[in-house]
Amino acid sequence: MAQFENVSVAKQANVYFDGKCVSHSLTMADGTSKSVGVILPATLTFGTAAPETMELVAGECLVTLAGASEPVTYRGGESFSVPADSSFEIEVLDTVHYVCHYG
Repeated sequence: MAQFENVSVAKQANVYFDGKCVSHSLTMADGTSKSVGVILPATLTFGTAAPETMELVAGECLVTLAGASEPVTYRGGESFSVPADSSFEIEVLDTVHYVCHYG
């Protein structure tokens, strides 16, 4: 889907890694949470508290999940999942536009 309907959006942006990742938090009508944002070309490590599914809307990156020895390439239209209490390294090759689905 190209847009979300009936959501609440936090006005304050989440800015990480000196502005290399910027997102906004969404609360869906059913109470679930998501974030939408962009990650600029960089190599960054993210930690997770809850399980996450990262849906790439556009861009290209290499992702190495905690415990993995080799990165996997993901492009717009693809997604990857990260377990709770884990981490992943992302090397953004072409600016990534994403939706992060929590839970």
